[in-house]
Amino acid sequence: MLTFVGLGLYDERDITLKGLDAIKAADTVFAEFYTSPLGGKTIPALEALYGKPIVLLERSDIEEHADERILKHARDQDVVLLSGGDAMIATTHVDLRLRAIDGGIKTRVIHAPSIASAVAGLCGLQNYKFGKSATVTPPYNEGIISEVPYTTIRTNKERGLHTLLYLDLTMRIADALELLEAVEETRGGALLKTSVCIGIARAGSAEPVVKADYPAALKRYEFGALPHVLVIPGELHFLEREALIKIAQAPEDI
Repeated sequence: MLTFVGLGLYDERDITLKGLDAIKAADTVFAEFYTSPLGGKTIPALEALYGKPIVLLERSDIEEHADERILKHARDQDVVLLSGGDAMIATTHVDLRLRAIDGGIKTRVIHAPSIASAVAGLCGLQNYKFGKSATVTPPYNEGIISEVPYTTIRTNKERGLHTLLYLDLTMRIADALELLEAVEETRGGALLKTSVCIGIARAGSAEPVVKADYPAALKRYEFGALPHVLVIPGELHFLEREALIKIAQAPEDI
């Protein structure tokens, strides 16, 4: 059997009891952290709390060599694959699960909190008003910046919806805002400049940082250690406006 276990938002204690039971019963425990931020997790801390040795996988182990690294063990053993956040947020895991099913391997998913479910509660926005999300990544191919995140924001805003932007694992909120502003400048718009934005750092930790402001001010705010995410609200309900002011110290004029 292959069991996918989410580790939750931040550190080794965010796992569910079901997830912990699966680890303790497993013959082999793997972990990968390239699809989700490591946060406060470390392999030694995970092993100490869970009481099992953990084999850390690289991206290629899952995407290119899954048969020999993972699936061959799951054919006659109980194998657990750990990942940050929820176990099935990453499409890579969906692909691996389908490959296991095609190989006659039984699979199971044990869910855990993820930033996708926690962000609304952290900043006070209404969960049902979130539209399509997007990922902000560093420039590629000699400085080409993806316009997908900016297009997603614009499309969601036209519908009055909020946008959750997952940031590259090494990216800070100021970096993401600068990339979005670069796209806006090429398009000649002012959508982002006039939008309040919400930065969230270390969700799930004992002291997460949640701050709302306009981009110019938010880029100067010190959010501290990674991981960071960014939210661009759409049309605000009066309760959401009040929540941003009281919870995220947003300006009174939002």
